[in-house]
Amino acid sequence: MDFQEKGKKKYPLIKSFSFACQGILEAVRTERNIKIHFVLTVIIVFFGWYFSLDGMEWLFILAAIAGTITLELVNSAIERVVDLVTDQIHPLAKQAKDIAAGAVFIYAIFSIIVGLIIFLPKFGL
Repeated sequence: MDFQEKGKKKYPLIKSFSFACQGILEAVRTERNIKIHFVLTVIIVFFGWYFSLDGMEWLFILAAIAGTITLELVNSAIERVVDLVTDQIHPLAKQAKDIAAGAVFIYAIFSIIVGLIIFLPKFGL
């Protein structure tokens, strides 16, 4: 038996990318917080362009954006898996969801701080 599990299909790389894009689109379609993050991303990128951010500023802004959206996607996936495993209210299920949400929250706070450090001086504050 080879390294792959028996019966597991191996998809072409392009198909794997397609699955990833389907997941992102599903999250955008169904998750309120992802929609909020994408709207804020458009606004932040506009202001970054308007204020002609330098390379280092863009690096921090893009890391903050990508990290927040990535964690939100992971949080949504964890919530779906927990809901799939149990439809009962269970303390461990609640903890899993709350911990994942907490990770998003911490990174979102980090992202806000990065944005404030970069943009407040641009607004003369």
